[in-house]
Amino acid sequence: MDMTTVAVVIFVAAYALIISEKVHRTIVGIFGAMLMILLGIISQETAIHHIDFNTLGLLMGMMIIVNITSETGLFNFLAIWAAKKVKAQPVALLVALSLLTAVCSALLDNVTTVLLTVPITFNIAAQLKVDVKPFLMAQIISSNIGGTATLIGDPPNIMIGSATGLSFGDFILNMTAPAVVIFVITVLIMIALYKSKLHTQPELQDKVMRLDEKSQITDTVLLKKCLFVLACTITLFALHGILHLETATAALTGAGLLLLISFHHNEAMIAKILSKIEWLAIFFFAGLFVLVGALVETGVIKAMAAEAIEITNGNVPATAILILWMSAIASAFIDNIPFVATLIPLIKDMGEMGLSNLEPMWWSLALGACLGGNGTLIGASANVVVASMAAQRGKAISFIEFMKTAFPLMILSIIISTAYVYIRYL
Repeated sequence: MDMTTVAVVIFVAAYALIISEKVHRTIVGIFGAMLMILLGIISQETAIHHIDFNTLGLLMGMMIIVNITSETGLFNFLAIWAAKKVKAQPVALLVALSLLTAVCSALLDNVTTVLLTVPITFNIAAQLKVDVKPFLMAQIISSNIGGTATLIGDPPNIMIGSATGLSFGDFILNMTAPAVVIFVITVLIMIALYKSKLHTQPELQDKVMRLDEKSQITDTVLLKKCLFVLACTITLFALHGILHLETATAALTGAGLLLLISFHHNEAMIAKILSKIEWLAIFFFAGLFVLVGALVETGVIKAMAAEAIEITNGNVPATAILILWMSAIASAFIDNIPFVATLIPLIKDMGEMGLSNLEPMWWSLALGACLGGNGTLIGASANVVVASMAAQRGKAISFIEFMKTAFPLMILSIIISTAYVYIRYL
């Protein structure tokens, strides 16, 4: 077998193991990556080049900030406050948390958002003694839909904006409308799917309504430090393009500052905070980046993309719709960052070959890559982070369990996107 075939076999075998859940996905990611290097498919240096340290740095920085903030009791406060605002009604809470997640994902990024909102969700579910999984499913899907709406919401959008010169305003004008429609329809379907599980006892609702949320704050001094650092970090996120900083730099700067002003000489607390980082998710991502990197290096992804585009023979509507569906299906199963990185130059080449209107291609790629992440549990960074946080709390979400609900919803979102792209641009 040639190296390309070996790379595909290892990749498919790794995915089969992840889906079967016979071996933990973190072990599969690490061992699969090492096999690619041991067999000479990809060198260690090239493998390290393919690991997206910006994504890993963003994850670790925000996990540190969230872990320190959780020591203040803020998440308990927000859980009770949110529950009381909707009279502790589980269905209304599902809508409220989904909306909060979608809006925050558009303004921050979807990974940062779920790191902030998932602890609140667990606290609310515990108070009302309801199944937390419907809330987590809704938040994962909402985070990816919300991230689609803006330039900074999801990494593929940042990459497309950088490559084409499309501005923050361009993304708002072109991406927000379909994201809002898809969000509303998705939440309504999820309510219908999970309504039977979203019940609690009237006495538990009464108990929540009687709780004093202010009493949950256990350390006001630390809370002020956390809110100050969080505000600084979000400001850096908003300005990272102007300042020419990566998002990981913003997150790790915030994490370092918060550790410095909170526990500058408290080794026990520093160890506690760092031990609560979702290391399983971090190492899984590192392995997955190398696995996908091997497919990039052997030309598998480029060959698939080029072959698919050739099928349409330069027809603008057909090419745009194909890019939308191809990027959605691919992003459900492989990380969307290398896939988008491969398609950007291919779409530019199409322009040089005489294709007059490239605008539908860019919006199709953005919609497909961002929304496609909802297809499987490993389709987007936010999905893996939520699954890891849930597993650590004894509420593991299986690959198949997630896919049964999320994949049909993802297909529906791409059908809506197809209609939008066709009506607006074609």
